[in-house]
Amino acid sequence: TTCRFDGSVLLYVLPPVLLVECLLATLGNGIALWIFCFHLKPWKTSTVFLFNLALADFLLSIILPFRTSYYVRGKDWIFGDVFCRISLFMLAMNRGGSILFLTAVAVDRYFRVVHPHHPVNSMSIAKAACFACALWALAIAMTVYLLTMPHHFCFENATHCESFTTITHHGSDSVWHEALYFLEFVVPLAVTLYCSLQIICQLKGRQVGKHSKIRRAVYFVGAVVMVFVICFFPSNVTRLVIWAKKAHHIEDCDSYKSLDDAFFITVSLTYFNSVLDPVVYYFSSPTFKRIYRAAVKGSLHRQDKEHEEPGVEKMVKQSE
Repeated sequence: TTCRFDGSVLLYVLPPVLLVECLLATLGNGIALWIFCFHLKPWKTSTVFLFNLALADFLLSIILPFRTSYYVRGKDWIFGDVFCRISLFMLAMNRGGSILFLTAVAVDRYFRVVHPHHPVNSMSIAKAACFACALWALAIAMTVYLLTMPHHFCFENATHCESFTTITHHGSDSVWHEALYFLEFVVPLAVTLYCSLQIICQLKGRQVGKHSKIRRAVYFVGAVVMVFVICFFPSNVTRLVIWAKKAHHIEDCDSYKSLDDAFFITVSLTYFNSVLDPVVYYFSSPTFKRIYRAAVKGSLHRQDKEHEEPGVEKMVKQSE
């Protein structure tokens, strides 16, 4: 049995959430890409991974206005079957890419702190770029199946576009889709937690308070773990609860309604990852932090001058 819900709660909650996420993610990652491309030189291997993380987040934010429109219109998709598939693929692929590159930057920091003399630390920028391309290929391979099947259906005079539906039995397609969603969170989280704990243990006896580089490394891995937990943990827990109900062969659709709403609300938190990732960039290097602060101060200074100039002109005219 496939349960269909009108999602009345989602129509009020998700549009403002998705809109705010879209605006902040576009702004934050747009600035980050600008800094990476034009101001942060020379690049390191970690810069390659951070650049691709910002790119994945920026591409995801481009799709969010279409999802916002979908919920504003009462879960009515007006852009056709092909773009429905493309949009869901883009959301899943860039979410997966974001997770992979977050993991990559955590692993890179792990080797630099815990194994400073490991050959991987001397990886060239070209090799790091090839590795980034391999991560993109993996993200695409894990989600390309979304392009091969329809995801839009008619329900209550509206055309829905969803990659997740509540099915009370375990079909092969739904098992693969949901298992992949769970694994792409759990495995990277385990790797990131391991790297973070190893870094903290390694730095424990190094007078952390007196070494800014060490302190920055702790802040950096803490930011990565924070992004994982805040953004990806709630939706996976909600999906596990739905799986547990399926395992007990509970087929009453009404009993799934609140869980279905909770899942789609927590899925919207995964897009918040694109908003929080600039925090990771901020702690990634003092150069990025300095350029970002200079850009913000420069923008505020220009605004102050624009406000001051009319007043100055008026005083000059009065004196004349």
